[in-house]
Amino acid sequence: MTAASARADSALPVADPATTRRAALRLVRRDGRAFALTLTLNALAAAAGLAGPWLLGRIVDTVRDGGGVHTVDRLAPAILVCAVAQLLLARYARLAGYRFGERTLARVREQYVDRALALPAATVERAGTGDLTARGTADVTAVAETLRDAAPEVFVAAVQALFLLAAVVVLDPRLGACGLGLLCGLFAVRWYLRRASAAYLAEGAAASALAELLAATAEGARTVEALGLGERRTAACEEAVGRCRRTRTRTLFLRSVLLPAVDASHVLPVVGVLLAGGALQSRGALSLGVVVSAALYLRQLSEPLETILFRVEQLQAATAAFARVEGLGRAPGTAAAVPAARRPRPAPEPSPVPAATAAPADDRIDVTAVRYAYPAAADGPHAAPRDVLHGVDLSVRPGERLAVVGPSGAGKSTLGRLLAGVDAPRSGSVTVGGVPVAALDPEVLRRQVVLVTQEHHVFLGTVRDNLRIAAPGAGDAALRAALAAVGADWAEELPAGLDTALGAGGHRPDGAQAQQLALARVVLADPHTLILDEATALLDPRTARHTERALAAVLTGRTVIAIAHRLHTAHDADRVAVMEGGRLTELGTHDELVAAGGAYAALWRSWHGREADG
Repeated sequence: MTAASARADSALPVADPATTRRAALRLVRRDGRAFALTLTLNALAAAAGLAGPWLLGRIVDTVRDGGGVHTVDRLAPAILVCAVAQLLLARYARLAGYRFGERTLARVREQYVDRALALPAATVERAGTGDLTARGTADVTAVAETLRDAAPEVFVAAVQALFLLAAVVVLDPRLGACGLGLLCGLFAVRWYLRRASAAYLAEGAAASALAELLAATAEGARTVEALGLGERRTAACEEAVGRCRRTRTRTLFLRSVLLPAVDASHVLPVVGVLLAGGALQSRGALSLGVVVSAALYLRQLSEPLETILFRVEQLQAATAAFARVEGLGRAPGTAAAVPAARRPRPAPEPSPVPAATAAPADDRIDVTAVRYAYPAAADGPHAAPRDVLHGVDLSVRPGERLAVVGPSGAGKSTLGRLLAGVDAPRSGSVTVGGVPVAALDPEVLRRQVVLVTQEHHVFLGTVRDNLRIAAPGAGDAALRAALAAVGADWAEELPAGLDTALGAGGHRPDGAQAQQLALARVVLADPHTLILDEATALLDPRTARHTERALAAVLTGRTVIAIAHRLHTAHDADRVAVMEGGRLTELGTHDELVAAGGAYAALWRSWHGREADG
């Protein structure tokens, strides 16, 4: 399996055409009055624009038949009045279209944020942040520009084109048949549309893959430099750029066929009207005014058709972008966190793990015959999954402090992710109070279980802003108490205290301070179960030990599951679980396991000896 295909298997989904159309119709229905107003104003503007050529034809016939000047003087101001009316109606139609577009765009952006925040962490990790970022920036921007600019213009142009063609047919059906010259342009458009959607989706996917690769390389620049991976990463980037170039060349080729064909279709109808109209007029079958009016109508037709042609590329790109944005709603777990007031109808497809309807009966966590395998990447999509956990059974009592230890790759972090509901087991069950953890609504899950790893994020804003993410209503006293509980004494020394800005232009917390901020958020969130996966790894041993003991004191009565290599955590725990090769091999108190002389005793002697040497 190639890297590209493996990547495709884990990428975020893309909505199919039917789903995309339904989503677009839902957006229109939610602002139906504004859409109807836009439609009405455009129709009136197009109707007003039809009067000019018809009146000009009347003037031509009047002069040819020897009519008086007073008739011309009466019709000429009418042409001016109709032109002004068309200008005003078109202006307000465009204004109504822009307002409709902006309101609809706001709904798209809100829905995207809701769905992105509702994505399970495992889904984001497998897909990569590059795809998610590309959809939230480039794709949403493409949809925004289309709703604001392209869609209103194309709509106005389409209405005008229909009215102009109808006017030629009303004047004389024989001249209306000359409009069949437009068919060559329609055939070209049809040819283009059948190929453009897939081409633009491929272009968007290539751009996402490039963004993911560049982001990963930039974030891991030090690792790339330390391991001498510069040439390999450069080669990978060049390959991704090449894919982007090839997909872009494909869309350029499609336009190179479309544009000349449509340009030719503008001229053929006018030429046909002049030739056929001249022949009919010479035999007295038509008046000269009718021929002039029909020619003017078909000549005016070129402007809306050019507008449609100019915007059709943007519409196709925006359709592909909207399919990628809307596809986020098909990712597992998205629907659960979207507020009901903003959730689209019908709701996105349910997650593979059904949402739990019953509340947990208590805080007991039970792991029963759990097996788990990460998605295969190297052996192909049909390869049998390789389990990293093999039939794990474990029960964690409410209020218990459990330490999970073992060598690297033993499955400790994977077990922690299952306990926190980040992933669901391939077989077996992980329940809290009898309810599957992975099936809990995110709001309920955050009150039940919180996973804290050594990867922490500091959000732009003040110290207060970063802490109140976990408890929006917390007062300053509670915030300071949480900081004190994790040993974050440095916060009191900041120039503006809790109002100190963090990040660019403000205080830049180091890794240890970022960890302490994350732990302080946990104290404020006050879950009944806290899972610490090397959460104090960036702290020095003395500070880590002090922080863990302070947390244990603050979280008295709460369940604490600590996954760590520092065995002093295991020494302080109520029980110790030993993981080896994806299996739970030992379980008991520290003293019991040391006395048993098994794997834990060997780990303890080895670690205790290093501590003594240090």
